[in-house]
Amino acid sequence: MKKLILLLMLFPIVSFSQEDLLKGIDTISGKEKVSAAFKGLKIVNLESTKLAAKGDLYFIVAHRFGSVKDGFEGFFGLDNANTQLKFVYGLTEWLTISAARSELAYDFSTKYTLLNQTTDGFPLSIAGFSSLAINNTLKESLYPKLTFDNRFTYVQQILISRKYSEKLSLELAPTFFHENFVDNVEQDNTQYAIGIGGRYKLSKRWSLNVDYAAHLNRASNSIYKNPLSIGFDLETGGHVFQMHFTSSQGIHEAGYLAQTTGDWTKGDVFFGFNLLRVF
Repeated sequence: MKKLILLLMLFPIVSFSQEDLLKGIDTISGKEKVSAAFKGLKIVNLESTKLAAKGDLYFIVAHRFGSVKDGFEGFFGLDNANTQLKFVYGLTEWLTISAARSELAYDFSTKYTLLNQTTDGFPLSIAGFSSLAINNTLKESLYPKLTFDNRFTYVQQILISRKYSEKLSLELAPTFFHENFVDNVEQDNTQYAIGIGGRYKLSKRWSLNVDYAAHLNRASNSIYKNPLSIGFDLETGGHVFQMHFTSSQGIHEAGYLAQTTGDWTKGDVFFGFNLLRVF
């Protein structure tokens, strides 16, 4: 009798719990997160909305050879190269941190998820990206009044992407950045740009990637250009191999946004690659 009474007392709780569980399952299946809009953490130069999974450690080797326009004198780009070594760690499912070093700069950044695209709900993935770069190229011999904080460049981006199909993903990236030191007196320290990029899946392992950044308040007498990059992603087991041609030899955000010197119309482009390995 006692067992029967106990069972009758627990029956409403079990029923309500089961009903709530089923509602939860229906809600999740109706709003499943869209994954793999981009396979790489970057499209080419532009950060993608992809983050490292919690606990994943990426080691990234990013390399840009010299300009191919130099021909044999520059060994068709093999001389005067720039290499970046970078560690990226998934601190949580929504927060990624990184640290990098290249010939041009030290670079520290965070990337964080704000909203996810879902199959039957929100149509976009939105992430924030913040970075601090320390310029290695400024020389005290050229700028006697140079201070350490003159080397800092701050970058803030909102990354907005949409996966339209299994093959096509596009991204828009409104960007604000501030250089503490500019080498052109007519250039504002605070600058604005908008990046656009996309990925088109060609086969199971290959995709075509393109990105471009339009500088919105560059000085009229500036020697710098807007960066355009075209390349391919190859997925091979535990890593993604990205090969591309780009008009920017700078790899970090401050480098390609503010100081791109290449010009596609003159054949002044750089062959490069990003090699990602996940641990």
